Amino acid sequence: MGTAPYRLESTWQPDGGPNGRFTFTLFNLSDRQLSNFKLVYTSLTRVIDPKACDNATFLRRNANFHEFAPPSGLSLDAGDSWIFTVSGLHRPARHCTDGAKSAYVTLADGSHVDVAVSDLLLEGSVNEPPPVLLPKGELDLPFALQPWPAEIDATAGDGFPVVLYPADGSSVDDIRAVATVLALFHRLFDGSHAPFNLAPSPQGRALRFVADNGLAKEAYRLEFTTSAITIRHGGSAGRQYALTSLAQLLQGARGTPETFRFPETGTIADQPRYGWRGCHLDVSRQFYPSADIKRLIDILAWFKLNIFHWHLTDDEAWRLEIKAYPELTTTGVLRGPDEPLLPQLGNGAQPVGGFYSQDDARDIVSHATSLSVEVIPEIDIPGHSSATLTALPELSDGQEAPDSYHSVQGYPNNALNPAVPFTYEFLEKVLDEMVELFPSSYLHIGGDEVANGSWLASPLAKKLMEQEGISGTFALQSFFLKRIKDMLTARGRKLAGWNEVAHGGGVAAEGTLLMAWENPQVGIELARQGYEVVMTPGQAYYLDMVQAEAFQEPGASWAGTVPPAHTYAYEAEGDFPEDLKDRMKGVQACIWSEHYLSRAYFNRLVFPRLPAIAEAAWTPKAKKNWQRFAAIVPLSPKL
Repeated sequence: MGTAPYRLESTWQPDGGPNGRFTFTLFNLSDRQLSNFKLVYTSLTRVIDPKACDNATFLRRNANFHEFAPPSGLSLDAGDSWIFTVSGLHRPARHCTDGAKSAYVTLADGSHVDVAVSDLLLEGSVNEPPPVLLPKGELDLPFALQPWPAEIDATAGDGFPVVLYPADGSSVDDIRAVATVLALFHRLFDGSHAPFNLAPSPQGRALRFVADNGLAKEAYRLEFTTSAITIRHGGSAGRQYALTSLAQLLQGARGTPETFRFPETGTIADQPRYGWRGCHLDVSRQFYPSADIKRLIDILAWFKLNIFHWHLTDDEAWRLEIKAYPELTTTGVLRGPDEPLLPQLGNGAQPVGGFYSQDDARDIVSHATSLSVEVIPEIDIPGHSSATLTALPELSDGQEAPDSYHSVQGYPNNALNPAVPFTYEFLEKVLDEMVELFPSSYLHIGGDEVANGSWLASPLAKKLMEQEGISGTFALQSFFLKRIKDMLTARGRKLAGWNEVAHGGGVAAEGTLLMAWENPQVGIELARQGYEVVMTPGQAYYLDMVQAEAFQEPGASWAGTVPPAHTYAYEAEGDFPEDLKDRMKGVQACIWSEHYLSRAYFNRLVFPRLPAIAEAAWTPKAKKNWQRFAAIVPLSPKL
C-alpha cells in the first residue's frame, strides 16, 4: 500500500468549549487540487452541538460517524491544508484514542478516498513514554504455572524431562487427552519444543492416569517422582487442566531455565475457585475471523477459563447467519459510505462486513468443547439493535418519530419494539436456529442500555402499555424480557443477561443468570433479588479500559483507569454477605472492541489483564501473589 493521498491530524485542547475542542488539519498530499469535497471521520467523542464549529459546516452524525463540509469555495492545492475546530463535544477527550479513528473524503463525483489519521495529541503537553505497567516480579517457587494452583508442595529438579508420555496401559481417552493438549500447545507456541510424546522416550517421564471419583470434575492432583508423574483427575476437564499445567511447567523450565524449574518430586493439588470463569468478546464493533476466535479459545483453555461469551450482535452489525432472515448478514453487517449502515469505529472509504456462517459457528463450538470451554452466544436485545432494524425495517413501528430517543452511544431509535407483533415471530425463528447451533445451557439476550424514553413515542407501544396496565420504558422492557424467557424455557434453555435485565420488575430469578457490569454493588443487589450473578465490573474486568492515566495510553475511560495490578488485586466477592455468596457463580473478563483497531492494540489492552482475571477465577485468594504473577505472565501466549 502506498501513502494515502490525504492525512487528518488532530489535537484536543481543554478550553474553547464545555468539553474542550478538537482542532483538525486536513493535508492534501496528492498531486491534484482538492475541491468540492466533504470530510467524514469516525470518533467515540461525539459532536452534539452542530453549530459549535469554526471554519467548517457540520452536515450530519450517526453515532460515531461525523460528516463536515469545508467553507464554500475552499480548494486545497497540492501541499495545502485546511484547519477547522469543533467544540460542541459530548465529553472531554482523555486519551489518544479519543480522536478520529478513521476518515475519508467524498469527492465531487461522489467517490470516496481514504484519509490517513493520527492519534489524538494533547495541545501544549509533552508526550511522555508510557508508564511501566508490570514489574519484573519475584518468585517464591520456581514454577511457571498460571493460574497458580490451590496447593503445591514440590521440590524443583536440576533438569527436566525431554518429553512426557502416556505410560503403558493408558486408555485411549487418556492418550487422546494428551494429543489434545499437545495440539493446543503447538497452536499457541508453534516454535517451541513439544512437551508431550505419544510414544515412550528413554529421556522422558511417564504419565500415569487415575480417575478419582473423590475429586470434582475440574479438579486434579499431580504426584511427581523421578520416574513417573501420576495424574489423578475428577473428570475429563480435570485431566485436561493437569496436562496443561504440565505443559506450562515444562515450557517454563525449558525456555527460561535460569528462572523456572520442573518439579522432581512432590505434589500439586488443584481445583478452580469458581465454576464460571469467563471471557467475553464483542465481534459486532470489529469483526474477528474464525481463526482468531479459535485462537482466543485456545488461550482461554491455556489459562483454564471455561466460558467463551460470544457477543454476536449490536448496533454496528449482526454477525451470525440466520437462514430465516438472510438480510441480517447482508444488509445487517455491511458498513460503508453508501451502505444503509454508515461507517463506524475505524471504517473508511471501503465497505466492510463479515459474519459467521452456521458451519463456522458449529466448528467454533466443536473446537471449544474439545477444550472444555462452553460457548455462550449473545444476541443483544431489545436495545443495541440498529443493525437488526436496518436489515428488517418491518420490525419498527412506522408511526414512531425517527429520532424520538437516542442510546448512550448516540444511535436513534435502536431498540426492538415490544408492541410490534413481528418482533416475537422474528425472535422465535432466531432462537430456533440458535439452539440448534449452541448446546450451551444459557443463551445471553443482552438486555442492557435501553435508553429511558424508548418506545414512548410509539403509538403501538402506548396502546400495549394501556392494555397491560404498565407505564414507562423499563416496565415495558420487563414485559418483553419475560416473553423472551418463556421462549427460552420452552426450548430448554436458561436466560443470561446484563444487570439491566432486572429493571422495571425484571424476570423470574429462577433459571436466570445476570452479569453485574456497572459496578460491584449491583452484583450484591441482584443476588439479594434472587438472581445468580457473574461479576464483570467495568472498573476491574473490562479490558477496553485504559491502563494508565497518561494521555497517550489507548482505550476507554468511562469506568476509570484499570492498571493490571488493580485487575489482579480486585476481589469480585467484595462485600457479598455470606448468605449470598452461593449466588455468585464466578467472574468474567469483557473485551469490548471499539478501540481494537489493530492486533497490537488488542494484545496491549488484553494482556496481561486477561491472565490476571484467569488467576482471580481459579486461584484461592490467599494464594494470589502479584509479584509472582508478574514474573510468570510474560510467558503468556497472545492473539
